[in-house]
Amino acid sequence: MQVAIHLGVHSTDEDRLLRSLLQNKGALAKEGISVPGPGRYRDSIRQVMSKLRGTPANEEIQELIREAIIDDDSAERVVLANDDFICVHGRIFENNIIYDKAGYKTNWLRNIFPQDDLEFFIGIRNPATFIPAAFHHPKQKQRDFSYFLNNTDLSDILWSDVILSIQEANPGCPVTVWCNEDTPLIWPEIMREVSGHDQQTQLEGEFSILSTIISESGMVRLNSYLKSHPPQNEIQRRRVVSAFLDKFALVDEIEEELDVPGWTEDLVANLTEIYEEDLFEIQKLPGVKFIAP
Repeated sequence: MQVAIHLGVHSTDEDRLLRSLLQNKGALAKEGISVPGPGRYRDSIRQVMSKLRGTPANEEIQELIREAIIDDDSAERVVLANDDFICVHGRIFENNIIYDKAGYKTNWLRNIFPQDDLEFFIGIRNPATFIPAAFHHPKQKQRDFSYFLNNTDLSDILWSDVILSIQEANPGCPVTVWCNEDTPLIWPEIMREVSGHDQQTQLEGEFSILSTIISESGMVRLNSYLKSHPPQNEIQRRRVVSAFLDKFALVDEIEEELDVPGWTEDLVANLTEIYEEDLFEIQKLPGVKFIAP
């Protein structure tokens, strides 16, 4: 069986991907793809992770997990998602490193399904906006910003380090990466990569992200245009979406709130430059599939 695990990260997806796939649960099931609701596995997997702590699950535990999360015994692929699989919001910068637990926690996950083909999916975000968003998230209870950052050197925050730690702890497990900033343009492809559905299958919710940042009239015009001018490929679709985004974007929805101590324009520019350079390194990593617009 194939096991697709969406790791988040925090303050990016906010379960929108899972909700979109659940919206298409019936259609996906016809292709042998199971998308269980989060209540069926998040607590149980967390408990099994804590119990086994990286020891490969035996046949009995594997069977119990499958019975708990999968309805159809004929399912060939299951999609699981939880941005707390690695850690909770308040521990993002534990030990002065971003997602310091990424390696061994994903290995704990991997060893719950030791006989299956497992792959990880992760959406990343510019630290210049990610850090303020993660700090202000309702699930993040620490109100002291310096305590939240835990003396982490901001110039050392590299997503490539997180991805490398996942790869090193889980040899042979593919990792698919995308930028949260690009999701409005690549959302259908993200849905397809995570679910593994046939390219000819049309899923509902392919504009669920876009509809949150484009005016209602803009979405009506976009849908009308796509019906009368069906794009011939993914590149054409992205160009159309980009054009409508430029014209009908809701400014208040795309502007980032950066209200944290010390967040100057120079710091934002510096972190953004580091992030963009890091993206080039990520795209060169063997075993990593990078979804770009």
